[in-house]
Amino acid sequence: MASVQNGQVELGDYLIERLIQLGVKQVFGVPGDFNMPFLDLIQDHADIGYIGCCNELNAGYAADGYARVTGKVGAVVTTFGVGELSATNAIAGAHSERVPVVHIVGVPATTLQAHQAILHHTLGDSKFDAFIHIAQHITGSNAIIMKAEHAAEQIDMCLSTMLLKARPSYITIPTDLVHAKISAKPLSNLLKPIVEHPSKEATENFLAERICAGFENAERPVVLIDACTLRFHVVEAALRLINKTGVTFFTSPMGKAAISETHPNFGGVYVGDISLPSVREAFESADFVLAIGTMKSDFNSGSFTWRMPGERTVELHSDHVVFQYGRFEGVTFQTILPLLVEKVHPLKPSQRIPHDPFPNLLTAPLKGKITQEGLWPLVSTAFKDNDVIIGETGTSAFGVLETRMPAGAIFGAQILWGSIGWAGGAVLGAAVAAEESPVPRRTILFTGDGSWQLTVQELSTMARINVKPIIFVLNNDGYTIERFIHGPNRTYNDIQPWKWTQLLSVFGAAEGSYATYQVKTFEELSALLKDPKFAAAEKLQIVELFIGKMDAPRALRLQAEATAKVNA
Repeated sequence: MASVQNGQVELGDYLIERLIQLGVKQVFGVPGDFNMPFLDLIQDHADIGYIGCCNELNAGYAADGYARVTGKVGAVVTTFGVGELSATNAIAGAHSERVPVVHIVGVPATTLQAHQAILHHTLGDSKFDAFIHIAQHITGSNAIIMKAEHAAEQIDMCLSTMLLKARPSYITIPTDLVHAKISAKPLSNLLKPIVEHPSKEATENFLAERICAGFENAERPVVLIDACTLRFHVVEAALRLINKTGVTFFTSPMGKAAISETHPNFGGVYVGDISLPSVREAFESADFVLAIGTMKSDFNSGSFTWRMPGERTVELHSDHVVFQYGRFEGVTFQTILPLLVEKVHPLKPSQRIPHDPFPNLLTAPLKGKITQEGLWPLVSTAFKDNDVIIGETGTSAFGVLETRMPAGAIFGAQILWGSIGWAGGAVLGAAVAAEESPVPRRTILFTGDGSWQLTVQELSTMARINVKPIIFVLNNDGYTIERFIHGPNRTYNDIQPWKWTQLLSVFGAAEGSYATYQVKTFEELSALLKDPKFAAAEKLQIVELFIGKMDAPRALRLQAEATAKVNA
């Protein structure tokens, strides 16, 4: 706990205490003269740490990855103007994918702002609100602190709204207010991770009874689990519903591994027309669909080919329910799911849908050059319980979709925002969060050579703080996903080949703290995956996989074809 004297605490320490209460143990960022007084407080605090990154974009990505793995909140600290704008893409992605990241910006002193001083890092027009307007479009809440007496209320409202909406928040702290004394009294009341909605008991009971009737009367009911089930912490309630009914459930790409894929009722990852044929057939045979926390984006739904007709679909969301063609505002899955668990009856055996979620599991040893078709079934045999598995935007994310996640695994990919390079920063935050986990977790990244060139600098940060992810780099000579969408032979999809296995040496990693491998055949890869030292993940490891330029996972080919048609 920060120093409290006469019931007062420094403003900066007040914010730090709130972060700690929300589960933040590490903050990511880049120093600048407007945020360094606040960074001093972080580094002097016993219960929170600071990880300096190579640039603000990567720091934002790291905070995103950290939040996804902890299931709590991520935090990034930047400086005014040049720093915060560098992080903007990462914050926009967190907003798009509903990841709660606190973006804290150190800004010029209130006196300088009042005098409209033309300062460095400004646009030279004496205006200090330009970047605030940008932030307001890509965050769910903001606290623009200009007076110490209002700061606690502003911070608390901003963070509470972030938790309610599962969107990033934006907080500015002027340099002359970091050490201002404010009341510590509000800190005794913890911020609620879920803000209470007004009671709609009659509507909730009506909907719960109708949904229960839908289960009872259907011949082949199913449940679809999507991203907001994770973001709003209703996974356990959804699992209780599945266990009580015995219903077959599916996940979307963004909801993959929200509920264990080892569960006997798991039907597979449903992506509309892009789904594995057995998965698509099983899901689309349903005559009643309960969809929980859906995000109907193009890459999440197979370019909008989900088959969920309104007359036989119910959607549960964080702030409304869609029952067939009616929309009920203010009814949330946080209240209605427990009602369903209480009221619903187990399904009859005849109502349970036969399913085969992984028809392409490896059944025989693979030989010869590595191909996408064989790569993903093979690497999935090496996954362990509780692994954190990150798939970069593009080839890797589509490939990982068809792997089988073990019990307790966490999957991360930026399906909706789709910023190339996201995983290069996110894996840093994921690896840090994995080390904080109460259960042992390895962190595994699958990325492409083109993608990783955007954010590879954080490899040096990983070496510096001694986290030990396993990083698979798919060397397929450029932007393969872009080649399939458009311009397969265009030079704008080419990149300069890098010597990936030499990077850690260039970045100054200590000798013996890492290992690198180049793998060109299935025989070599199989041997590596079976190596106990490799599997133990006791050092940072890079595996360079050589794959053909125009080889791509099945799902990527189909999605690229659909995207190209829409873009035409």
